[in-house]
Amino acid sequence: MPTADLTTLTRAAVGTQPWWKGAAIYQIYPRSFADTNGDGVGDLRGITAHLDHVASLGVDCIWISPFFTSPMKDYGYDVADYCAVDPLFGDLADFDALLARAHALGLKVIIDQVYSHSSDEHPWFRESRSSRTNAKADWYVWADAKPDGSPPNNWQSVFGGPSWTWDARREQYYHHSFLKEQPQLNCHLPAVQDALLGVTKFWLDRGVDGFRFDAINFAMHDPALTDNPPVTTPGKRTRPFDFQQHIHNQSHPALIGFIERLRALIDSYGDRFALAEVGGERAATEMQEYTSGDDRLHSAYGFDFLYADALTPALVAASAAAWPATPGTGWPSWAFENHDAPRAVSRWVEPEHRAQFARTKMLLLASLRGSIILYQGEELGLTQVDVPFDKLRDPEAIANWPQTLSRDGARTPMPWRKQANNANGFSTGEPWLPLGPDHAALAVDAQDADAASMLAFTRRVLALRHACPALMWGEHVPVAADARMLCFERIYEGQRLRCTFNLSADEVPLRRYNGALIETGPALADALGPYAALIEEIR
Repeated sequence: MPTADLTTLTRAAVGTQPWWKGAAIYQIYPRSFADTNGDGVGDLRGITAHLDHVASLGVDCIWISPFFTSPMKDYGYDVADYCAVDPLFGDLADFDALLARAHALGLKVIIDQVYSHSSDEHPWFRESRSSRTNAKADWYVWADAKPDGSPPNNWQSVFGGPSWTWDARREQYYHHSFLKEQPQLNCHLPAVQDALLGVTKFWLDRGVDGFRFDAINFAMHDPALTDNPPVTTPGKRTRPFDFQQHIHNQSHPALIGFIERLRALIDSYGDRFALAEVGGERAATEMQEYTSGDDRLHSAYGFDFLYADALTPALVAASAAAWPATPGTGWPSWAFENHDAPRAVSRWVEPEHRAQFARTKMLLLASLRGSIILYQGEELGLTQVDVPFDKLRDPEAIANWPQTLSRDGARTPMPWRKQANNANGFSTGEPWLPLGPDHAALAVDAQDADAASMLAFTRRVLALRHACPALMWGEHVPVAADARMLCFERIYEGQRLRCTFNLSADEVPLRRYNGALIETGPALADALGPYAALIEEIR
């Protein structure tokens, strides 16, 4: 389909749906995107300097991972001041400049909000731990020891060990779902909810277009502190956390009320967007609960693909089927990669198939019904980096070495230039994490002028998605999902597209229709090559 036709179709489709519905969202991990001051850590000015590249992809929105004041025990997900920029990344003026530049380029901006826990250096927690009678004494989850001095119950931390730490000042334990430096906020308390809504309002007043709510289902626990039952059919377990069903330490039904308060505030600012991250064994059910109707969050994504060992037709079919286009059902979002999950091209195929598979994976993501999230570097086909133990920064990987695959391998710096000192244009200093040995060849400048590159293909895919209302908003109709082949149709107001994907290393038979709008492999007469895909318009 010629570029001119795509442009015309895109203009015709604009305005018929909310901007976030079907949007392509580009996740930026600030530490690893671009460094402007030579300290080896990315910053807000680095993001602003490279927004032209992001806009050139054809995405609608950027999501920026935490840049708030933090001791960086969990690299920003331990927030010490929700309304300030950490000096490592810049200041509020730098954020305002970033926001203005993004909006000038037509990009929406959503930011992370971490409301299940704070840093132990947050003033709220410092006051809370000072006594049992202070004004914020119950802003966090505190409990007495059992008679023998052991923790209040059997809850385990995601990062290893009991989710309770003893505090001598209060002579009580405090709860933390992650690191001990990330104490759990007591979101059952109206005053805590009010404070967090105040944070939401601060950023809405500053002009952001929405939020991604981190680990939202961890935000409320069972106040009775009931023990979690054991897993009855365990698989591989690398952490004590994996031994339990997480029924009582998260996902309390009262969380819905807080979500509805968040949505009401966000809606009062007009055309804004609220996206939830939901993990765990009940993620599918909880995502539906948190997005149903018109008074909860707009969308949610889980870990259907992020931690999957293989990308199979059955997995895609089941994930899509969980979000039927029925009244009252929420709108899904999808991600194949992010800052917490290994690069998909390294997880899902052997090295000899990566270049081909990266294109098919991108086309599949863009074909799913929902909003889609691309992680920085995914447009380049970046691979997972094997970060040696002595250079690890990820606290989870360090604690569970070598069983837990390091999150650092997907957080390595963005390669901007093929030959620009040892940091490939990311920084003039020593990067906080090593770059991948094969990433220089995949750098932005190496791909930018190459019409056959993965970067160019990503731009074509996103242009096609925006040009086709069926891909943006259409119904998902399953056709086939066997051991190798996935096929479904996307239908919207008379446009019918057939999307076919060979998710195997074998050539598979294929009946062709009217000619492909886009294809990732060689155009074989009656077959689809290994890890190849195509989209056809059915008339």
